[in-house]
Amino acid sequence: MLLIPAIDLKDGQCVRLRQGKLDNVTIFSEEPHLMALDWCNKGAKRLHIVDLDGAVSGKPKNNIAIKNIIKNIDNEIPIQLGGGIRELNTIEYYLDLGISYIIIGTAAIKNPGFLHDACAAFPGKIIVGLDANNDKIAIDGWSKLTRHNILDIAKKFEDYGCEAIIYTDISRDGMLSGVNIESTSKLAKHVKIPVFASGGIVNLDDIKLLCSAKDDGISGAILGRSVYEGTLNFQEAQKLADDLSK
Repeated sequence: MLLIPAIDLKDGQCVRLRQGKLDNVTIFSEEPHLMALDWCNKGAKRLHIVDLDGAVSGKPKNNIAIKNIIKNIDNEIPIQLGGGIRELNTIEYYLDLGISYIIIGTAAIKNPGFLHDACAAFPGKIIVGLDANNDKIAIDGWSKLTRHNILDIAKKFEDYGCEAIIYTDISRDGMLSGVNIESTSKLAKHVKIPVFASGGIVNLDDIKLLCSAKDDGISGAILGRSVYEGTLNFQEAQKLADDLSK
């Protein structure tokens, strides 16, 4: 069970949002590269970075911060990156910088052909971010709900050759209200590729829930507000996850 600290970037700062709302921001660091290094020092096995400005604008906006993070951790652990990635040359650019995995969200829904091409051009490097509210997928930085059913879309994208899926329950993201284990397990059972949970994780009880569903296909979780506000100790959580996954 892989626990992945999140670094959400807005205006070059490390922030957390509540339910994806850009007007409900908490700043946790003005130097995201130091935050990334701190997670590495605490034993993180991967980092999750999101360019929030890019997710809304449709093009990368926090390149300086991202470059600084890559430079400071010096390829110590893999990084997965999403937010505003809409073109193949952008994927190539980030992979050349040292990013290990690219997360495609809105573009996968709006332009499935792009996702198909990305999976073909960069095998093993593409993760799909499916963000949903009541099983309906949201796009454009969660500002719009679509009519797409998450299970149907997940199966389709698996067939394209995606490496993994990150499932975010928007209603719980940043709210410290508990992980949506039922919906996450349902999705994980529906596909064969790894599924990562995101949104609502509060404490070690949520980690235990996730580990209890690992046989369903849940391979890990993205940790945000809980590890920043201290309701969950990252090192304790990863140790528990390791112990329960043996």
